[in-house]
Amino acid sequence: MKRRDFPILNQTIDPKRLVYLDSAATTQKPASVIEALSSYYLNDNANVHRAQHTLATRATAAYEGARKRIQKFIGAESDTEIIFTHGATESINTLARSFCKTLAPGDAVLLSEMEHHSNLIPWQLAAAERGVKLRFIPFTEKGELEYDALERLWDGRVRIVAVTHISNVFGTINDVGRIVDF
Repeated sequence: MKRRDFPILNQTIDPKRLVYLDSAATTQKPASVIEALSSYYLNDNANVHRAQHTLATRATAAYEGARKRIQKFIGAESDTEIIFTHGATESINTLARSFCKTLAPGDAVLLSEMEHHSNLIPWQLAAAERGVKLRFIPFTEKGELEYDALERLWDGRVRIVAVTHISNVFGTINDVGRIVDF
């Protein structure tokens, strides 16, 4: 995708080209997405999995077709592994609520000190409800993760690692591959 694919970015404000940096709150859409949404609302607008009429059948087929395309794209074993949510915050909350049911007192969740509230609050709630320990990878004065801290934070009680790939606080791009390989 290129800038020109996003119609909203083709405007000028105070006479500079619009730059939009609040993508965590609202992501701007490329023309292809706008066209697909417009086509859906013009031709197939109906509830998915709720009726037998033509519009609902087409909407359901498109919805399930998207699930299958995503499955293939990410290499999931089954399309039932694909869960649609409204955004990252809802996704993290869904994961935290469901995964934390499997945790026992003393289990640990490993986060970083640069997490956005959307990836902190759900784990804090789980910690309070289940007796789970939260551990935090610190960051340096340069706003980079202290990867060496993994040695002391990681043990047999860590059940999940939930760290930001790109920090909206510092703009740091974290080496999640290094954490995965640890």
